[in-house]
Amino acid sequence: MKKQLGVGIAALALAATLASCGGNQGTPSPTTGTPPATATAPEPGMSTTPAANTELKTANSTAGQIVVDKNGMSVYFFTKDVKDSGKSSCTDACAAAWPAVTTKAASPTVEGVSGKIGSINAADGSKQITINGMPVYYYAKDKKAGDILGQGVNNAWYLVSPAGEMLKSAGGGY
Repeated sequence: MKKQLGVGIAALALAATLASCGGNQGTPSPTTGTPPATATAPEPGMSTTPAANTELKTANSTAGQIVVDKNGMSVYFFTKDVKDSGKSSCTDACAAAWPAVTTKAASPTVEGVSGKIGSINAADGSKQITINGMPVYYYAKDKKAGDILGQGVNNAWYLVSPAGEMLKSAGGGY
């Protein structure tokens, strides 16, 4: 009984965390009964092994060409961030569900990404990567390379195109 109560409390805490990351708390994430979208293998001629120091690259997904990290994990923009503000609007509980994509490099290395790459100082002292002046994030529910489960969550989180644009019209948000 105590174990079930603990699991229930953990589920409520996660729901509260996700709700605090934008959108209407009363609006559930859309579900369509279709399996979660994933990125696919690179097209013929595309590199499957980025340079060892490449931090961001591109991949095909059911949402189109997207930006991923060197391990194939999808990256997202947050609509509440302000372009070129030099700061992230996702903090505290939000940052637990949407961890920053960080770098140790003075100039992050990319492959196939044409958007302007930079970084901002995060509250924890790390450097968060930016594309076209917007910070980028991971989604904690994306567990393996190619997952795009964060797409459209709370109408506030969107995948990043290689040009550094939000892919708002792409499907997802499971």
